[in-house]
Amino acid sequence: MKLISYRSSAGDSHIGALRGDRIVNLKQASGGDLPDDMLEFLRLGEPAMQQAAAIVIGAEQSLALDQVSLISPVPRPGKVVAIGLNYMDHIRESGLGIPKLATMFCKYSTSVVGDGEAIRWSTALTRQVDFEAELAVVIGKTARNVAEADAYDFVAGYTNCNDVSARDLQFREGDQWLRGKCLDSFCPLGPWLVTRDEIEDPHRLAIGCRVNNQIMQDSNTAEMIYRIPYLIEYLSEAFTLEPGDVIATGTPHGVGAFREPPIWLKSGDLVTVEIEGLGSLSNPCVSSN
Repeated sequence: MKLISYRSSAGDSHIGALRGDRIVNLKQASGGDLPDDMLEFLRLGEPAMQQAAAIVIGAEQSLALDQVSLISPVPRPGKVVAIGLNYMDHIRESGLGIPKLATMFCKYSTSVVGDGEAIRWSTALTRQVDFEAELAVVIGKTARNVAEADAYDFVAGYTNCNDVSARDLQFREGDQWLRGKCLDSFCPLGPWLVTRDEIEDPHRLAIGCRVNNQIMQDSNTAEMIYRIPYLIEYLSEAFTLEPGDVIATGTPHGVGAFREPPIWLKSGDLVTVEIEGLGSLSNPCVSSN
């Protein structure tokens, strides 16, 4: 099932599930049994997932996808935990060694945007904006001290992520990863949340990024070093993961910072992240002085 959050022509937000190229509004189709907010829906757990799947098949009313504006499937996740240096091909291009522990940092919820929304920055603040295609894991139920063997039970599904990074802020201001990673609009997610049952193996998916239709990243999630079950165990032993929290699992080779010469995003660019089975996440770039 593909779950979406969207904004209607009236400007109000809803959640739905895709049936082909049409949207079934879950609250409407359930007669009000299901909520109209993705976080509330995920908190209801597996019974809500099963109810939604049944509703989608028999729903009489639906909307055309082109009648609405997509927003991030989880518009305001409680946490976005990102993993750095987690692909072997990215390790090779960076010249850095494999981290002894999974390197992690956070992106604030205010950095989250959806498919079609602009990535924005001020050139007075940064001139080295980079792209990073990533597989994002969305947590489906509260996870604390989860064993690796049980980790997938806590996954709601997967979506595309672009871990946009201001490299001059990240590295040239004294290793300020948080500052370089958390600018508003620097965490596009989407276009939808694909439920766990639709992805047989998240570690065997083609993953890539294009800028203005030029291929920049072309890899496979098989290159991932610290894999999803390990990451859920590793993170949940330190802090609680809640429904709607997002784990961005790292990027493969081909980022702009390690090219010769480096390639930075600029105003007018269109950057697209695409992962096998998850659709395409495209965002225009807009810079200002």
